[in-house]
Amino acid sequence: MRAFAALAAWGLLVSASPPIPVDDALITGDALPASLGEFHLLAGPYGQKPNAGVTPYRLNTPLFSDYAEKFRYYYVPPGKKIGWRDDGVLDFPVGSVLIKSFGYPPDMRVPAKGLRIVETRLLVRRASGWIALPYVWNADGSDAVLRRAGMRIDVNWTHLDGKPRAISYAIPNVNQCKGCHDDGAGGISPIGPKARNLNRDGQLEAALRAGRLDRLPAEIPRLPVWDEPGSASVALRARAYLEVNCAHCHNPKGPANTSGLWLNWEQGPGPNLGIYKRPTAAGRGSGNDEFAIDPGHPERSIMLYRMQSLDPGIAMPELGRASVHQEGVALLSQWIAAMPMQPANQP
Repeated sequence: MRAFAALAAWGLLVSASPPIPVDDALITGDALPASLGEFHLLAGPYGQKPNAGVTPYRLNTPLFSDYAEKFRYYYVPPGKKIGWRDDGVLDFPVGSVLIKSFGYPPDMRVPAKGLRIVETRLLVRRASGWIALPYVWNADGSDAVLRRAGMRIDVNWTHLDGKPRAISYAIPNVNQCKGCHDDGAGGISPIGPKARNLNRDGQLEAALRAGRLDRLPAEIPRLPVWDEPGSASVALRARAYLEVNCAHCHNPKGPANTSGLWLNWEQGPGPNLGIYKRPTAAGRGSGNDEFAIDPGHPERSIMLYRMQSLDPGIAMPELGRASVHQEGVALLSQWIAAMPMQPANQP
C-alpha cells in the first residue's frame, strides 16, 4: 500500500512527455554515456517523467533493497515486440532498456512526500547482450552521472515504526551487478520481469494492446504478492519471496547451484528447498544450526539466521542490503513455524 501511494503520486507527474525522443542509436551503439540524460528515457527533476514509449510497471513481489522505494520502467524500440515466455524473463528485443530508480522519503509513513531519488540503474539490451549502467543523481536532480565503479551514499529516514534509520546505501559496481544478474553463460540478464511477476493490474494485457508484447496465452501464471495476505497462503507468499530475493543465485543453473539449495518457484518440497537440508560449506554461516530449514523451528533454521545477519561473511543475500528485512524474516518465520516436523525430529 505504501509503495502504491508513492507510485500514484509519481504518476501525477508523468502526464506530459518531453518532445525529444529516446535516442535509439545511443541505446544500440557501443558508447557508455556519461550521463543518464543523454538517453532521453526520463525527464524532469530526478527523472520523474518517463518519455514517450517508456512504460511504468510494477512487480507482484519485488526484490528487497534496504527499504528503498523503487520505480520501474521498460522501453522497447518502435516496431519491435517483447517475446512471451511461459517461464523465465520475457524476451526483450535488442534496443530495449529496463530502468529502475531508487529513492527514499524523509518519512516512510508519508512515502510520497519529499522523495529523494538516489540512483537509476539501466539494463540495456544491445546486439552483444545486456549491459548494466548505474547512474547516480546530482544533488539538484538535474541529471545522473555514470558510476561504473559504484559508490556508497549515507541515507537517513524515519521508518514505519517512527524510529530513525541510517544506512550506508551501496550502489553496486558493474561486476557486482553480475552477482545477481548472472546469465550462466558469462553475461548478464534481467531477473525481475517474468510473466508471473508482471501479471497484475492488467499490465500484460495493456502491453499486448499497445503492440509491445507479441502474444498472451489463455492462462497467465501469477506470482503472489508477498505482503498481501489476501493474495495467497503464507506458504505461497514465502515461496514468492524466496523466488525473487534468492532464486537468481539459488537455482539448479545459478551461481549458487553447487550449494544444493534451490529456492526457485518451480522447486518442489524436500531437501533442495532447504527442508532438513544440511549445509555443504556454510562454515560459520551455519550459526551452529543443523538445517537450512528446520520445520517447526525458525529459530534453528540457518536460512533465518543468515537473513538476520549483517556480517558480510554470513548475511544472505550477499549483496544489495545493509539492513535486515524484518517483514521478510517475519513471513518466512511464520512459514517455517507452521511446517510439520518429521517423526524422527519430533521431541
